Amino acid sequence: MILTAHQPVYLPWLGLFHKIALAESFVWFDDVQYQTKDWNNRNRIMTNNGPIWLTVPVLSKGHYKIKVGKIKINNTFPWGKKHVKSIQLAYSKSKYFNYYFKFFEDLYNKQWEFLSDLNFYILNFILEDLNIDISVVKLSELKVSGQKSDLVLNMCKYLKAKIYIFGGEGKNYANEQKFIESGVKPYFQKYKHPVYKQLHGKFEPNLSIIDLLFNAGPKSYDIMMSGNINNINT
Repeated sequence: MILTAHQPVYLPWLGLFHKIALAESFVWFDDVQYQTKDWNNRNRIMTNNGPIWLTVPVLSKGHYKIKVGKIKINNTFPWGKKHVKSIQLAYSKSKYFNYYFKFFEDLYNKQWEFLSDLNFYILNFILEDLNIDISVVKLSELKVSGQKSDLVLNMCKYLKAKIYIFGGEGKNYANEQKFIESGVKPYFQKYKHPVYKQLHGKFEPNLSIIDLLFNAGPKSYDIMMSGNINNINT
């Protein structure tokens, strides 16, 4: 079995979905420490004035003691109205605006308490839209423990994975020898970002995948996977 995992992130970029598409099972890493100034609660979209950040305000005081799955959204700010308005202004002239915008209107009309729940809802919508049929499991529901590389390896053993897909930065912390000795082949993603037609100005890579969806619609999966490895031989 080919396994991969990732922390809850807001409006993820293309590379995450490429990594998931290569796997047979995906673990939602919701039981690790929350990271500030990371991608857990923010991402970028493209506007007429260039890329802008969409950030979900969170109650992160004492975050080093709080698992990412338990981080609460600070709903004293009307962040949802701001985000839906920003998405509308950015993509109202895109080819597939009418197809996707209803989802975001409904999304931001809901009252979200936990950041992870918001991110999980978005993730599942995009997986379904891209026709990525994969088993999704939450780390908080598994009986595994450890830190960093050891946690990932223990998760692989628990789920009987034969291959584990790390992101591009995995080599910075993975103990490759331990994985190999345990019968788990480590694979390190090298994602080549495709260039596609955007609405505004010079092409900007590494945005939220919703930029691709609004501009390319049903062609998004093929564009996302283009120029990259599309499967991993077991």
